[in-house]
Amino acid sequence: MDAKITLSFDRQVIEKAKAFAASQQISLSRLTEFLYAQITSGDYKSLDELPISDWVHMVAEGPAEYKKPSSRKSLKDDYFESKK
Repeated sequence: MDAKITLSFDRQVIEKAKAFAASQQISLSRLTEFLYAQITSGDYKSLDELPISDWVHMVAEGPAEYKKPSSRKSLKDDYFESKK
């Protein structure tokens, strides 16, 4: 059974991911599901151990930046700001 979630990404990352998914003849949702399945299928201690890390480094422009919002309100504000 599928469930829906809402994620927020940099616009350029989304466009590149959509293009990659299209080149693989799958939807962005299925690509994301595949990546999460890869992440959760092993006992990884760091992001660098993930089997997808080489692919992520190839499609990323520069090092990955992991930001934790200071609050839920901050996350919500960032999301709505990106929609303007």
